[in-house]
Amino acid sequence: MSWRARLDELGIELPGVAAPVAAYVPAVRTGSHVYTSGQLPFVAGALPATGKVGGEIGQDEAKGYARTCALNALAAVDALVGLDSITRVVKVVGFVASAEGFTGQPAVVNGASELLGEIFGDAGVHARSAVGVAELPLGAPVEVELIVEIG
Repeated sequence: MSWRARLDELGIELPGVAAPVAAYVPAVRTGSHVYTSGQLPFVAGALPATGKVGGEIGQDEAKGYARTCALNALAAVDALVGLDSITRVVKVVGFVASAEGFTGQPAVVNGASELLGEIFGDAGVHARSAVGVAELPLGAPVEVELIVEIG
């Protein structure tokens, strides 16, 4: 089964590629890997919420935003090389704009990791970092980047 067919089976539609908010491109291929730029949880060109997780944004809400970030990252990969060229997800890096004392970054970034597992199965098992940060671009609560192997 192709990854595109798997998305259809799950009822997931990839969004359009989010426009960069500065001087970079959404994804770059080098050799057999694609690296995405950090993707914010844009929906139809806008952030659905701003603020710090553990403050204005709840952990479960932020987990959903991490899922959206991962979908945006997959859209960037798809636009560059096609989703079906992915052979495995290598690494996920998640950044969580965290209120003071918030330590649930791994649970938030699970939103991205779980989505990748749903889509890619064993090929979606990846290395990962989940990092708390003071601020993210445009006040976003979460940012996710991917490294995928292509074949």
